[in-house]
Amino acid sequence: MLELRPSCENCNKALPPDSLEARICSYECTFCATCVDEVLEDVCPNCGGGFVARPIRPATNWKGDNFLDKHPAGTRLKHRPVDAAAHARFSSTIKTIPPHKR
Repeated sequence: MLELRPSCENCNKALPPDSLEARICSYECTFCATCVDEVLEDVCPNCGGGFVARPIRPATNWKGDNFLDKHPAGTRLKHRPVDAAAHARFSSTIKTIPPHKR
């Protein structure tokens, strides 16, 4: 089950469970859309993968207790600002490769 981390790992912007700005990689590294687009250039600084919009867990119990109150969002902050220069060196050779081919 997705952890739904509460903030961007880079800028620490709040990303509540219903945020349309949250982006995740396949390891659930969580960043805001602005950081993904403007700082990371769609390259996860932790694994090199790409990002997708984080799904929004239903707030209403539509079926089978599969909703936010039963499975709350994570509360553990992971604020680890990205070193822009180091990330530029890391991503320079892979950012032109589409994420599904990395």
